[in-house]
Amino acid sequence: MNFLAHVYLAGPGWADRLGAMLGDFVKGPLASSQGVLPQPVIDGIALHRHIDSYLDASPAFSRSRARMSPQFRRVAGIAIDVFYDHFLAANWSGFSDEPLESYARDVYDLLDEHAALLPPRLERLRHAMRADDWLTSYRDRETPAFVLDRMARRLSRPELLDGAGAELIGHYGGLEKDFFDAMAELAVEIPVWRARRASGTPTVGS
Repeated sequence: MNFLAHVYLAGPGWADRLGAMLGDFVKGPLASSQGVLPQPVIDGIALHRHIDSYLDASPAFSRSRARMSPQFRRVAGIAIDVFYDHFLAANWSGFSDEPLESYARDVYDLLDEHAALLPPRLERLRHAMRADDWLTSYRDRETPAFVLDRMARRLSRPELLDGAGAELIGHYGGLEKDFFDAMAELAVEIPVWRARRASGTPTVGS
């Protein structure tokens, strides 16, 4: 999952949402974040990590990965994450009663309000996120391929990702079904994970 899906899956709590946004930028054991970040935000990062771990092994995501040519298998997770965000944005009214535009503004406002807690890389990105309205832009069918081509240009080996977006467009219908299946799996898994964490049972993502 990418930014939009992670924030949506985190739920309505500000700390969970902020943790969802920080998840790709905070590395290493979460114990090292104690005293640096509020515990509820750390819990949000843990959920982000669990979603990534769970999804990577899920049947739906495995089907999506299998749709890609062998040349793209090393970057399949990145490419599929971007497309899953697109499917969420494109089908937003089926997941939320709040318009995507106002939801996205709330996320940008959240980053601004807690800018002091953001890792340097996310702090540098937050202005561009709002200026270019990243979360809403994923609604357009052309955006995932554009984003992946832009990411490829920043890689030392752009051929690893270049063209992956165009290939996945060719599997659009199948990927969309995979996405809905993945969201259904996570709708069951996330409450179970929350209950385990609340009880003190060790969880993936800690």
